[in-house]
Amino acid sequence: MVDARGFSCPMPVVMVQKEVKKNAPDTLDVLVDNQCAVDNVTRFANNQGYNVTVKPDGTDFRLTLKK
Repeated sequence: MVDARGFSCPMPVVMVQKEVKKNAPDTLDVLVDNQCAVDNVTRFANNQGYNVTVKPDGTDFRLTLKK
C-alpha cells in the first residue's frame, strides 16, 4: 500500500516507482487525493505493465495496480 495523499505530482509517481522497483509487487494499492495523481500514476503503471482500476474512496481515490 502506497499512501500518497497530501502529495502533489510528481511525488505520488515517485513513491509508486520506488515501491515497484523495491518489491516488484503483482498487486499494489495506491491512495491519492487528486485527479492529476490518478492520471500520472495510471500512466506510469501502464508503462510498467500494470492494469489499473480506479475507485473513489471518500474524497480520495484508490488505484489498484495488477500485473
